[in-house]
Amino acid sequence: MAHGGTAILSETPEVYGAEHLLTRRAVKREVGQKLVDRIKWWEHYTEINEGEMNNNPSPGNKAGGLTTILEKSLGAVAKGGTSNLEAVYEYAEPVTAHGFVYMDTPGYDPVSATGQVAGGANIICFTTGRGSAYGCAPSPSLKLATNSALWQRQEEDMDINCGEIVDGTASIQEMGQRIFEMVLATASGAQSKSEQHGYGQNEFVPWQVGAVM
Repeated sequence: MAHGGTAILSETPEVYGAEHLLTRRAVKREVGQKLVDRIKWWEHYTEINEGEMNNNPSPGNKAGGLTTILEKSLGAVAKGGTSNLEAVYEYAEPVTAHGFVYMDTPGYDPVSATGQVAGGANIICFTTGRGSAYGCAPSPSLKLATNSALWQRQEEDMDINCGEIVDGTASIQEMGQRIFEMVLATASGAQSKSEQHGYGQNEFVPWQVGAVM
């Protein structure tokens, strides 16, 4: 963003309960209010589909050490860094602002990424703790492994091992620089792991009618 780019944070069910950490970074009241309005819409959306936002984490989340969905939301918001929140967009809405922005999407990864790509995203940075072989076309997906155990299991599918931070072999700043350089290289034509494997053609999943969290 310091170089004039735009970063899109998404998956509204994943930030539920921690949205105040984003609204306080909004450049103006209207931007923060739009995010609050989307949260209220989600509460209504889940209610009419006989669900709820404040639900327990999935079995996979629990196995990973999470105790509540709100705890998970804190981690999701942390992925958004510290920059000002410049704008909030609805699903698949064209993104025109520069800097850090938010797009309202479900938490289901393929649906979320499809909305981001429709809005203009050129690169998807997919953070995963338990391992996802997600690929994406036409926008390459860089998969960021959050721990070295995952990297060792799925090195063929992961693009970078961020677990080095926890291992103590790389600082947050060093890893950030490596991710930044990988984003630039991929945008310049270098292939992501999923592109090398030739998959990502079937990940176009628009937000369909019905309950999609």
